[in-house]
Amino acid sequence: MTKLLMVCMGNICRSPMAQIVAQKLTSDAMCSHQLMFDSAGTHAHRLGEPSDPRAQAALSSHGYDAGRIRSRKITQLDFQNFDMLLAMDARNLHELRRLSPPEHLNKLRLFLTFAEGLNETEVADPYYGNREGFERVLTLCEAGARGLIKHWTAQRLSASPF
Repeated sequence: MTKLLMVCMGNICRSPMAQIVAQKLTSDAMCSHQLMFDSAGTHAHRLGEPSDPRAQAALSSHGYDAGRIRSRKITQLDFQNFDMLLAMDARNLHELRRLSPPEHLNKLRLFLTFAEGLNETEVADPYYGNREGFERVLTLCEAGARGLIKHWTAQRLSASPF
């Protein structure tokens, strides 16, 4: 099983949304038994709290189960236990590089590097914005997750490592 960790700052908006979207799209592609997703925050100041209600509303309005994800902070074990850690933006990628043991630096990437046809490389933080910002995050998460699944499938067929 390939294990992927979605990472943002607080683990209440972007990374839980990316996790939920990726889980659903993976299930739809019938490969959920081969890919496992989780999420964490580099700072996670609201430990144990559920996702932002605006994130839950955006997900629910598009048919996603907002789930029962609770905010958690990334740990050293995450670098060891996950095959890839996907940051939502450059700031969190930088923080992951700072926290990562050297032998796991090759596991760190920006989530949107897998998205096709986008000009954006980062999923902007919608926390201080409005509903439209959360809708945009959802759109970007769908593009990133679709690209990620496509990339994983191609790598699996070619027998290359992720």
